[in-house]
Amino acid sequence: MAIRDLSDKSVGIFDGERPVLVYNHGVMVGEHVPKQDHRWKRACYIHPVYDLSGDVLTEDFPKDHYHHHGVFWTWPYVKVEDKTFDTWQGTGMDQRFVRWIDRKVGVDAVTLAVENGWFIGEKKVMIEQVEITVNRAGADSQAVDVRLLLTPTEQPVTLQGRGGKSYGGLTMRFRSKAKEDVTITVPTGRTREDLKMTPLQWVDYTSKHSDADDMSGATVMIHPQHPDYPPMWLTRHYGPQCVGWPGVEAQTLVPGETTQLDYRIWIHRGLPELEQLKKAYEDYSSNAN
Repeated sequence: MAIRDLSDKSVGIFDGERPVLVYNHGVMVGEHVPKQDHRWKRACYIHPVYDLSGDVLTEDFPKDHYHHHGVFWTWPYVKVEDKTFDTWQGTGMDQRFVRWIDRKVGVDAVTLAVENGWFIGEKKVMIEQVEITVNRAGADSQAVDVRLLLTPTEQPVTLQGRGGKSYGGLTMRFRSKAKEDVTITVPTGRTREDLKMTPLQWVDYTSKHSDADDMSGATVMIHPQHPDYPPMWLTRHYGPQCVGWPGVEAQTLVPGETTQLDYRIWIHRGLPELEQLKKAYEDYSSNAN
């Protein structure tokens, strides 16, 4: 396994010669996005995420929602003092790379750790630490663990999700596919409807490739030690699977206290059965965090 710099903006994690994911610490640009649209650039997110055959699972700057970026973590309402900002669409507050914390390469796993900041102009209001651990793939699956550590600097920071939908937090934007080629599975089984404000431990998104009959996908899992477990979700068959934390009820983070948010992205071949997904989640949730 390896961690390699791909450019001055992006770092790749590899399992052998196969890419697993790319972390974009620098400012990335959507070349097709009009420059007068404030959503034309973004930093500090994961894309692409690849399946076990090397196909890309995620989408960046999609034409239907320019502000969606692979695996990202942003909020539509971020309040500091008496002002409210929107990191979801990227207005008024930016995520910026600050420094590398660690690059740890082992035989069975690698970990990439980075510190970012949430900035209002040149003022940093939040320290954001991201730890991405990629475990060596098995025959049919691979686990990627993502830990977010949020610590306000000098003033309280209040987070809130979108009313009626709850999105705001970690989101995995899958590549757009026709609804008939997509299967979403939750702990109660398959669902053909998009869910809003639904508390879930995990969501699986599996789709058929346009040029083949084979399927692949990934499950986004929430660790039981996550705040307000299980948080609410918004699911969409056209691509985004959104963890809504803290959801529609605002929550204030205070300086000097760190909030830890833990997730697993379980990449898999084929369309897994419900019991297989439950077993994969049990394996993750039983691990002390």
